[in-house]
Amino acid sequence: MAGLCSVVAHVDNAGAERMIVQSSDPIVLVGGGGVEPELWQSVFGLRHEVVAADSGAATALAQGMMPRAVIGDMDSLRDSDRRLLDADIIHHIAEQETTDFEKCLMSVRAPLIIGVGFGGPRLDHRLANLNTLVRNPVQRCVLLDGSDLVFLAPASLQLDLPVGTRFSVFPMGAVEATSEGLQWPLEGLSLAPAGRVGTSNRVIAPVCLDVTAPNLLVILPREALDQVVAALSDQRGSWCVP
Repeated sequence: MAGLCSVVAHVDNAGAERMIVQSSDPIVLVGGGGVEPELWQSVFGLRHEVVAADSGAATALAQGMMPRAVIGDMDSLRDSDRRLLDADIIHHIAEQETTDFEKCLMSVRAPLIIGVGFGGPRLDHRLANLNTLVRNPVQRCVLLDGSDLVFLAPASLQLDLPVGTRFSVFPMGAVEATSEGLQWPLEGLSLAPAGRVGTSNRVIAPVCLDVTAPNLLVILPREALDQVVAALSDQRGSWCVP
């Protein structure tokens, strides 16, 4: 049975935390970038509620998906698409200090957000999205882009993946980790963006990962989506930050 998903008003006049969508089930978040047909099939087979970031509404509508909410600064939502949406699901957040992706992460609470359409050809956009994952560690989110998926590692993670699966970690800040089930263990390594990273590792057994800070991205093949969704949805609690 689908979990409860409700929409509540946001408050942002003074920069206060806003809450627009709350769900007891994972949510699919759609951005305005291109989404491959194979990706739609893998994501929407999960049958979750859909939230759109600004022009992501057009991407969802083109696939016959009506968003539960559309969130962003609305600088790219076309009038033709706006006319197809109920006015009360459009949530205009005018401030320009955050991207539409970050506005959505700050406005949605769900056990997990699965983001599609946040890749595209621009490297600066993709880097900004990775930065956003780290800046918002309380909300778990998996981004799918091309052949890969990426998410911020929780404090503890267990994943049962096929032997030989590519398993990469990339630090977005200083962090240490311990691991089991990887060909090259992470113990004793001080990871940092301008120092040691952990790309192109390989799974040799069920993986256990323990991380000291919310600074480590995990990058896996897109085929690992089901295992990642199950593992992150089973986690209890989130990173607690000041």
